[in-house]
Amino acid sequence: MTKENYKDYLKRLLVIAVPIILSNIISQVQMLIDRAFLGHVDNLYMSALSNVNSPIWTTMSFCFSLVVGASIIISQKVGAGKKDQTEEYAAAMMKWNNVIPLVLFVFWALFSEPVFRLMGVSEALMPICLEYARYFIPCFLILGLEASSSVIMQTSNYTKPLVYFGIVRAGLNLFLDWALIFGNLGFPALGIKGAAIATTIAEYAGFIYCWFIFVSSKKLPTRPRLKTTLKAPLKPFLVSARLGLNTALEDFGWNFGNLMMIRILNTINDMAAGIYTIVFSVEILVVVVFGALGQGTMTLSGEAVGKKDRDQYKGVCIVAYALSAVVALVLLVFALIMPQQIIAIFTSDANIIATCSMYLLMICLNLFCKAGNIIVGNGIRGSGDTAWMFYTQIFGTIGVIACASLFVFVFKWGIAGVFAAVMLDEAVRTFVNLAKYISISKKLPAAIEA
Repeated sequence: MTKENYKDYLKRLLVIAVPIILSNIISQVQMLIDRAFLGHVDNLYMSALSNVNSPIWTTMSFCFSLVVGASIIISQKVGAGKKDQTEEYAAAMMKWNNVIPLVLFVFWALFSEPVFRLMGVSEALMPICLEYARYFIPCFLILGLEASSSVIMQTSNYTKPLVYFGIVRAGLNLFLDWALIFGNLGFPALGIKGAAIATTIAEYAGFIYCWFIFVSSKKLPTRPRLKTTLKAPLKPFLVSARLGLNTALEDFGWNFGNLMMIRILNTINDMAAGIYTIVFSVEILVVVVFGALGQGTMTLSGEAVGKKDRDQYKGVCIVAYALSAVVALVLLVFALIMPQQIIAIFTSDANIIATCSMYLLMICLNLFCKAGNIIVGNGIRGSGDTAWMFYTQIFGTIGVIACASLFVFVFKWGIAGVFAAVMLDEAVRTFVNLAKYISISKKLPAAIEA
């Protein structure tokens, strides 16, 4: 590959990833401010958010991950120039991807409390968790269309509308947080209930705006026609969902492991989960960048397989990881220079600030491995193999739960034991997944160029 090749891959990757990165960062900054508001009202709110968001996001991410199969297939069809098949899979996704989110909405409406009890939520936290969940779960009703429209924009290489979606959603959410959490402008001070209401209203407002752009834009070649969507049979969706199911189960495995981390932390004290949430709230600002670059990597890898371009398949992944490593390095520098100032955004408790500083450094060092798993994993998926990452996640989930239990209950490392287990899990899976990626790359010349 020449220098010009890498420049081309960088340009194409950034066209897809930058709008997603900006949208995600805007959303995450909004969430950080939301948590900062709540953390300065009551430290218990941070633990409540951790206990609510972990299981709910586990089910939400399943819906987003399920359409990964459609994204891979559509990208490959685009690369192969098969327009009719592209529309067939896109239409089926748009129609049938709304069923599971509706089922999940009903599930959370009926069974929130039993889930929280299984997680070991204390009686002090239970009312707070239930109140937040009650006003947040209507977001499930728009989840299917939101996930499907994102795939259409991504496979069309036109993700710019997602930036404006993020701005509308985040801006409204912050204003409503300020008004409803603290009781400004004559509104009652609703605390965590106000945060949930603000988030739901903002999600719907952002969705309406984004959907208007989706329907009216002329820059979405993979968007199916309405007539085709209404008549779309179930079979193409099942084919793509079967491919995406591995990724959905992989994400479920990761989130299940995270749930178990919260469960273990709840045995330490009521604030342990809150500390975990604070540290990962900082990490997520960087991880969303990795995720956006990973989405671009998967899309362009899928196109490369469709048009039999070996160099693009390998080059995009190299460029994406290099960008991710630079971003990880930037956060690590900030964590070394001003850790306490970063943590102070979320709480004024001096003991928590001092405690979190060490964990922040640990998780920043972990970012280089996490970037590898995200970028390389999406490169593997782009080749059409979505099962591998699911298999490694199974072992990873079992391993991280076992190690965290050992470190916390046997070695008595406390919260540090959970972070140590997370770091060990990411490191092991990085080397395993990299070995698989190299193996696939060695076989690609014969598989793609033939």
